[in-house]
Amino acid sequence: MDEQAPGVAQNVSRETFGGDQTMRIPFSAFGRPDAPDQGAHVVAPPMSVNEELAPSHDPDNPVARRAAPLAPEPIQTTPRNVTLPHPAHTRIFVVANQKGGVGKTTTAVNLAVALAQGDLRVLVIDLDPQGNASTALGVEHRLGARGSYEVLLQSDTIADDVVTSSEDPRVQVLPATLDLAGAEIELVSQVAREKRLDKALRRYLQDHPVDYVLIDCPPALGLLTINALVAANEILLPIQCEYYALEGVTQLVRTIELIKSDLNDSLALSTVLLTMFDSRTKLSSQVADEVRAHFANQTLDTVIPRSVRISEAPSYGQTVLTYDPSSVGSKTYRAAASEIAWRGAANQ
Repeated sequence: MDEQAPGVAQNVSRETFGGDQTMRIPFSAFGRPDAPDQGAHVVAPPMSVNEELAPSHDPDNPVARRAAPLAPEPIQTTPRNVTLPHPAHTRIFVVANQKGGVGKTTTAVNLAVALAQGDLRVLVIDLDPQGNASTALGVEHRLGARGSYEVLLQSDTIADDVVTSSEDPRVQVLPATLDLAGAEIELVSQVAREKRLDKALRRYLQDHPVDYVLIDCPPALGLLTINALVAANEILLPIQCEYYALEGVTQLVRTIELIKSDLNDSLALSTVLLTMFDSRTKLSSQVADEVRAHFANQTLDTVIPRSVRISEAPSYGQTVLTYDPSSVGSKTYRAAASEIAWRGAANQ
């Protein structure tokens, strides 16, 4: 979406968040000179993942770095292999957003490796039948391989099927295969169908100390995602810095409230991460400001930019942190992991 989008959307408002504190976004108000200042936060330099856009906007290109305008604010970065604080108890995150294409899986795998590079032990549970998280972490997930399907619907334990990632030996992965596509239907008739992952995960953590668990969900609010929400104690919500990414958050918030009241009262939306930020467009900044206004305490300062390197890495079976450790994408994901770890340490 280009910079004309706010003008096109004038006089339009959308209800984006549920509950008693429903927020409406008046797009005609975007860009007003009297708009309230949301405070300083970290943004990335101009960039794009789209090949058709001018290469001069790609900060990973040395020629482009000389030609591109300076970023309005510095990028928050964290050096490689800096030790991060260990949490007092295992932090179990579900990375969820019912809208696809918001960087959910990309966020899960890159944060997992970034935390591991900070000398933390990480378990990634892939609950998406597409198995994209497994691919990015270099784990085999061909049809017939054992993984999360067998844990949910057969007698396997997580320890039976977990695999060490080729990205970092401190990352363990429970892979997903296409077998998982039928799990939604098969789970309907199961006893305690919403708690099957929770039971398996608690059993695994008794004998396998882990600092962080990251559960990657499919882009839907079905039984797989509900299993993840029941097993987790924290939600990490990636939000793409585009208008349509705000839609769907209403339903997710409502689902969270239902899970909290009926199945998991310890669940909390603790972390919001802005992804695919393009500082060339006003819309990215405006959406970011609206998210920060509604999720003031949960939104990380670090913003993940659009980057060619982030998009390329999965095709090589890698995360961006190993594919191009010096890229802007790598630096910002390390910064996000550091922020999550230190925030957790401060709240212990």
